[in-house]
Amino acid sequence: MGEFSMRDAIQEFLNKSRIKGDIQALQIEDVWADIMGKTIARYTDKLQIIGDKLIITTTVAPLKHELIYQKEKIKLRVNEALGKNVIKEIIVQ
Repeated sequence: MGEFSMRDAIQEFLNKSRIKGDIQALQIEDVWADIMGKTIARYTDKLQIIGDKLIITTTVAPLKHELIYQKEKIKLRVNEALGKNVIKEIIVQ
């Protein structure tokens, strides 16, 4: 039986776990203001990852339109912040 570091063991657990998306969403929430700016972060209600989709929820109509317009830019910035190509699609609600 091989030895694993605690980091490797946790990473392996997360890769196989259903909570992986929730953990990644929390990581994104931590840097959302840096990625998108404080104003957008303030009016973003919820960030959620399901599979390879980032779901952004806001009740502010002009912000919805702006986020829809910037989908590709958001995807690049979020993947850069996560350090890997996790997000393939942005959904704005």
